[in-house]
Amino acid sequence: MPFWHRLVVLGAVLLVTVVVARLVDRRMARRDLPATAVTRYRVLRRAIVALIFFVGILSALLVIPEVRAVATGILASSAIVGIVVGFAAQRTIGNFIAGLLIAFTQPIRIGDHVEIDGTEGVVEEIGLTYTFIRATDNDRLVIPNDRIASDTILNSTIRGRKKLAHVTVQVPLDRDLAAVSELLREAADDERAEVAVTSLEDKAQLELRVWADDEPSARRLEAELRLRVHGRLREAGVFA
Repeated sequence: MPFWHRLVVLGAVLLVTVVVARLVDRRMARRDLPATAVTRYRVLRRAIVALIFFVGILSALLVIPEVRAVATGILASSAIVGIVVGFAAQRTIGNFIAGLLIAFTQPIRIGDHVEIDGTEGVVEEIGLTYTFIRATDNDRLVIPNDRIASDTILNSTIRGRKKLAHVTVQVPLDRDLAAVSELLREAADDERAEVAVTSLEDKAQLELRVWADDEPSARRLEAELRLRVHGRLREAGVFA
């Protein structure tokens, strides 16, 4: 076969590979899935597309006799090459396997609020080798998947997205704590609000607890409750 024929076949195979990969990706992306399956499905989808590209590129390269001859030699010494490649790509392979484990065991999912090494954020993307987390200051934290699979992670939303908003107030010990507790409930304006006296040392410390829909809502609610509580207690004369 003339060389230019091989180039045409090579180009055609690569073109078909790209088209098939995009069609498969778009078809899989259209499916509406429950939140619990989104993470698993997205990683699986990317693995399938990567496999299509790998097979297509390999098939295209084997059209060239020189490449085919090299491939034959590689297969003849596959044990040695396997050891070398495995050692060189140890971290990459580890991240890939960890990505699959994360997708199917789901210690974290897309949209979960997590804390890793003191950094809090929301999981935006779980790729084949890296996970992307949007921190509270809008920075992006890029973490290798093998680290997520082996480290301890605080996941605030793995069982449910509801989050408890906490506001702590200190008042003099000579105040009527039952009355102060009632004022805090009024400030919360939520029948589910709870008030607990948590300390009676130098001052009485009370904690107001109100459930919010998720972590960002809890943060906003805490800021709003502080303003409401301060205003209500000043109005009632608890604060001088």
